[in-house]
Amino acid sequence: MNRIDLLLNVLDTTFDKESWYAPLKHAIDGINAEQASWRPAGQSATTIWETVNHLIYYKERLVANIEGRQWTRIDGNETFYITEQSNDDNEWKKVVDRLETIHNSLRHLLSKMSDEDLDQNSFESNLLDIMLHDAYHTGQIIQIRKMQGSWPSHR
Repeated sequence: MNRIDLLLNVLDTTFDKESWYAPLKHAIDGINAEQASWRPAGQSATTIWETVNHLIYYKERLVANIEGRQWTRIDGNETFYITEQSNDDNEWKKVVDRLETIHNSLRHLLSKMSDEDLDQNSFESNLLDIMLHDAYHTGQIIQIRKMQGSWPSHR
């Protein structure tokens, strides 16, 4: 397996292809806006919606970087609020669709890269960071769903 195929495999398993751990897309499947907006107790606790915003921001930033586009940098905490939470299921669906769109864009760009492209501007390192970041926050999302009772018992 070459480097690109390996990275694509890891990108897929952290997003939508179940391996021995749940991927991000499965972690948010089937929840509504109210569940996505539910906040656990604790001063620094984030909602699922906020966490998904955060993941979107960093993937969009990486895609812009790979494409050579300028990106407006915001503070780390602001990344959790790039879309406004509500109890509107249609708004939540837009956020989920945006997450899938940016993931697919990143996957497409990676599939067209060469090994030389990976070596430029730390792209390979940044891709690995994104994948680990998704896996980390997927665990948080699953834990929040377990706390709220919305995680399916068959998983």
